[in-house]
Amino acid sequence: MTERLTIRRPDDWHVHLRDGAMLHAVVPHTARQFARAIVMPNLAPPITRIADAEAYRARILAAVPEGMDFTPLMTCYLTDAADPQEIERGFAQGVWAACKLYPAHATTNSSHGVTDIRALRTVLETLQRIGMPLLIHGEVTDREIDIFDREAVFVERTLAPLVRDFPALKIVFEHITTAEAVDFVTASGPMVAATITPQHLHLNRNALFDGGLRPHAYCLPVVKRERHRLAVRAAAVSGSPAFFLGTDSAPHEIDRKEAACGCAGIFNAPYAIESYAAVFDEESALDKFAGFASEHGPRFYGLPLNTETVTLERAGQRVPDRIGEGALALVPFHGGETIGWRLVD
Repeated sequence: MTERLTIRRPDDWHVHLRDGAMLHAVVPHTARQFARAIVMPNLAPPITRIADAEAYRARILAAVPEGMDFTPLMTCYLTDAADPQEIERGFAQGVWAACKLYPAHATTNSSHGVTDIRALRTVLETLQRIGMPLLIHGEVTDREIDIFDREAVFVERTLAPLVRDFPALKIVFEHITTAEAVDFVTASGPMVAATITPQHLHLNRNALFDGGLRPHAYCLPVVKRERHRLAVRAAAVSGSPAFFLGTDSAPHEIDRKEAACGCAGIFNAPYAIESYAAVFDEESALDKFAGFASEHGPRFYGLPLNTETVTLERAGQRVPDRIGEGALALVPFHGGETIGWRLVD
């Protein structure tokens, strides 16, 4: 039985770091584990211009504790009025790593998102030509579509035509949650990949209603039926380079989660790598963990592999019920539970 596991230092290919005091509260948790992270641009207002991205990157770096080496990779928030020339300039200057597409009103701070992807044809042609990845929150937002079906409908209605029409466009289908998403990515070839969160590996939709309404298990896309969790879990541990780590860690103040209309998002950053390792251990797939956590993502993005390493050991640790104090107290994923792995170096 493996007692210690050393891998290349991993990267987080999808994280929300927020801004202001919250930014300073959460950045250390991500920087402790990950060398790089794709930072989501859905601030208020969203990050749509080069200057805004540069300023946000500077604020992130100012929040990294001394002695930690961490590189934020910035993304451009796509709107119906997105400027392809600004996007191309930012990519050429090394400001943007990717563009992020939120369907309007799909999730937190997505009101400025795209209302009709067909209006972005010029932008998509530009991304395809310059090799800039498109990151997609893959859900339809029609109110008549059951919330548990919105990802599967998006695959059929939007993603399949997009891949057909732009075959050389790099696409990351973010935080996949369904068997339909797994099947689509698996069948799509090397230009399509997907990130997978720890919560969608551990939870099915029963977690939302376990003894009562559980707001800290609520995220978007929502957790699904058990058959979908198992399909996503199988994809993660498969060794396929199409699937890689993206936490979608999304912190919200407790009073914004435990509210009449609570915010979507799970704050999993503090114990993310341990949470993933537990899944691979349970699936007898620790030999595939390095690929998922440290290799598939940078290879898809065309970035070098990290040379530093981290070590985990098999050792139970209890996750605290809360992290932080006062208005910035947060409930972490696995709060009150014991995880069987510990990051030691």
